Amino acid sequence: MCGRYSLTTAIDQLLPRLKGPLPPGLVQHYAPCRQVRPGEPVLLQRQEHGRLEVGLALWGFLPEWSKDPLGMRRPINARSETVTDKPFFRAAWRHRRALLPADGFFEWQSRIDAGTGRSYKQPWLFRRRDRAPFWLGGLWERWIGPDGGELESCCVLTTAPNDLLRRVHDRMPVVIPDGLEQAWLEPADGSGLRALEPLMAPWEPAAWEAVKLEVAPGVGGSGAAGPRRSAASGPVSGRSNAGDPVSGITESSGLVAGGFAAEGPAARDSASGGPAAAGPGPQQLNLIG
Repeated sequence: MCGRYSLTTAIDQLLPRLKGPLPPGLVQHYAPCRQVRPGEPVLLQRQEHGRLEVGLALWGFLPEWSKDPLGMRRPINARSETVTDKPFFRAAWRHRRALLPADGFFEWQSRIDAGTGRSYKQPWLFRRRDRAPFWLGGLWERWIGPDGGELESCCVLTTAPNDLLRRVHDRMPVVIPDGLEQAWLEPADGSGLRALEPLMAPWEPAAWEAVKLEVAPGVGGSGAAGPRRSAASGPVSGRSNAGDPVSGITESSGLVAGGFAAEGPAARDSASGGPAAAGPGPQQLNLIG
């Protein structure tokens, strides 16, 4: 799954990657974000009516046909292997694919402290070795209410892990290579959609690194003495929990200022039936990875 990612790239470095009109006030209000969380407004590149544009959408997908947006689960991830068939995502997969700029993403590894026997979550940061930003493959949707009000939302696609991610988690986000943005965003059907499937395969990990972040002793992974940025080495195992905070990393309230806020009831995790990981706002969102 992908339950947190970072976008710390400065706006002057990010702008050359963004094509088309920008949301009003983006340049003035943009702030680098070390943790982008579910339920927050996120920046995305999309194509609509044949025109490339940059938008903002809440991270937590709401299908356009929803009759009860307050009671419907809001997944933050969608499995790339089944996205073509699931009614929840099918229309967006055909017509509203998106690219989310990022420069890192986080996963959590379940560990047992050898001294105390207590379990904790070990946070890991995955990023390019050159620290360059990259594109997360995603979907976006526009929900229109009976009164004409609109809510734009999105999710991140996930795929099977490569050799780097497999050490920590059994899923990872889809990353779309530079140069294939137009092909990914173009509305398609039939053979055109099938041609996109290789872009969702596990990506080559040679240019990437896994950074182990420090966990303060005795806090169960919920606190930190600061990040320890050491390269990953040797096999590790266990599942992660995207609901845990990233230890040692300063929180941020979001990418831009504006009237965006999570709304809706608590969702339930589709796999366990338990509560989903909480975002920063009042809503809890599904983690489907």
